Amino acid sequence: MDFFSDTTMIYITLAAVFGIFMAWGIGANDVANAMATSVGSKAITIKQAVILAAIFEFAGAYLAGGEVTKTIRKGIVSMDALNGNVDLLIWGMLASLLAAGTWLLIASLKGWPVSTTHSIVGAVIGFAAVGVSADAVNWAKVGSIVLSWIVSPLIAGTIAFAVFSSIQKLVINTTDPLKNAIRYGPIYLFMVGFIIALVTIKKGLKHVGINIEGGMEFVYAAMLGGLIAFIGIMLIRRIQFDEQTEKRFHFANVEKIFAVLMIFTASAMAFAHGSNDVANAVGPMAAVISAAQSGELASQSALPGWVLLLGGVGIVIGLATLGYKVIATVGEKITELTPSRGFSAEIGAATTVVLASYTGIPVSTTQILVGAILGVGLARGIAAIDLRVVGNIFMSWVITLPAGAILSIMFFYLLKGIFS
Repeated sequence: MDFFSDTTMIYITLAAVFGIFMAWGIGANDVANAMATSVGSKAITIKQAVILAAIFEFAGAYLAGGEVTKTIRKGIVSMDALNGNVDLLIWGMLASLLAAGTWLLIASLKGWPVSTTHSIVGAVIGFAAVGVSADAVNWAKVGSIVLSWIVSPLIAGTIAFAVFSSIQKLVINTTDPLKNAIRYGPIYLFMVGFIIALVTIKKGLKHVGINIEGGMEFVYAAMLGGLIAFIGIMLIRRIQFDEQTEKRFHFANVEKIFAVLMIFTASAMAFAHGSNDVANAVGPMAAVISAAQSGELASQSALPGWVLLLGGVGIVIGLATLGYKVIATVGEKITELTPSRGFSAEIGAATTVVLASYTGIPVSTTQILVGAILGVGLARGIAAIDLRVVGNIFMSWVITLPAGAILSIMFFYLLKGIFS
């Protein structure tokens, strides 16, 4: 019975339960987005997607997720407006986790690729604006987040359009596509490795006590990019090319090369997603644990390791149990994806997400990936895009923010009634 009389332990336990529920939703919906292009283009299987996600989502969250976690944890709610009332913050963050997790469960069951970022930001705004006061919301920060939701898909779409257009020019529309795919594939891989490494070194490693400055970050990023390109060359050399298949489909062996390259972009996408979206579950959890243990609103206590572990476990379980529904929507229904098209989309999406993590802005991975896929579709012509599916996805995005806010307000008053 001691447990039920210890409010601090109850809050921390609820934070863990609601946090892993939210992380499960991220896995079922958002990680499914991250892996949808790879699975949808048949480059990797769902089992391989789960393994890659398990490794690189956690790495991204741990090495490059600190900036976004700070924004979700403290950037949206103004601590001054809470007037030192720690319980209001705890109830609000618990309500936000439960609200966002509930909405993600509903959306994942329907196969809607909604945004976990929209869900949690909407939930935090909802409890703060209605449960506390409109002044409790840092509207300037919210404005920058909302602006990023508009700009980031456009950036991802532009990069994906440019990458796929370059693949068409350098590889597909040439007299010897296979030879050119072997020649240029490692260069694309170098680009992927360099961008991911540079952002991790410049913004992520300081969270684990490593500071690399003075231009050396570019040298190390180039070295890692070169290593990934070299591994790609070795894997390409092991591909068994099939002449009979090539006769039936002129680009069959070219797509085999891009299927190998997509292993790297899928890993990069998982890393990028972990660096940005794991904060959606970990941020509110950290806020509750910090406030419950210290009794202070502005505690600077370190993020417990088990919180990141819970987030990672929840994400992988979510992807494995329900992720297939969203993977089918994003990976197969917007536009027909081949490995070369999926590769282009993932480069555009991963680059945009890691740059957002670098600035600490919680962007929507869902919007970015859909924007990237649309960019690839546009490179093939507007007729290649199923506009009806795109319209349904846009509607689910519009609904998500108010849905998260409404559910959060309901859960906030429920928790307030129970604990006050």
